[in-house]
Amino acid sequence: MEGFLVVLNHEFLAKLAASSTATLSTCLFKRGLRNQVIQDVHLLNPAAPTMVGFAYTLRYIPAREDIDRVEAFRDAGHPQRRAIEECPQGAVLVVDSRKDARAASAGAILVTRLMKRGAAGIVTDGGFRDSPDIARLDFPVYHQRPSPPTNITRHHAVDLDVPIACGDVAVFPGDIIVGDQEGVIVIPAHLAEEVATEAAEMTLFEEFVLEQVTNGSSIYGLYPATDERTVTAFAEWRKLRAR
Repeated sequence: MEGFLVVLNHEFLAKLAASSTATLSTCLFKRGLRNQVIQDVHLLNPAAPTMVGFAYTLRYIPAREDIDRVEAFRDAGHPQRRAIEECPQGAVLVVDSRKDARAASAGAILVTRLMKRGAAGIVTDGGFRDSPDIARLDFPVYHQRPSPPTNITRHHAVDLDVPIACGDVAVFPGDIIVGDQEGVIVIPAHLAEEVATEAAEMTLFEEFVLEQVTNGSSIYGLYPATDERTVTAFAEWRKLRAR
């Protein structure tokens, strides 16, 4: 979690929030990281804000009928309940549901409680129940698909704040999680500062390029900027806009 504190202290949170997951994936690819986008998850509320926070994790294993009964929820130490009540403010709760959406990772009541406690969002590679209610929340929530059955029909919660797999991506506690309308990406905490800085510069340049292309320019020499005239034009464009 130390890595996320660095991001907060240096205002990189805003830079990450303003960068698309597409741009961030390119920044990570330049550093040799190819598998950082959580697969097959979708944003429930397209109007929700961009999700940025450090990873706090919950891991499920397959349920077992002699243990996973409704009575299990009476236990205040149940890891799923603890995850909701202990997830730090500003964190993203990342749930390893083994890509199994046949039972819910959580429902609207728990997700609402997580939102009210100040979490930055939640993502599971499984599903959520009460998904129409969750979709009305002004809160970033990502899942594979709706899943009405309660979690204990297929999932047994075992661990909190440990390395997990989510959507075929390794997620370590304290990794930086960014989610937008395209998807969710995992940034190793020790790379967050430099990735945020580079992504902000890339985003600005691509804004310039898009403006040029919209006005009829060819991409040759423009994108990528292989023509020195592009570099000069971008510098002038940036100066005029005080960017």
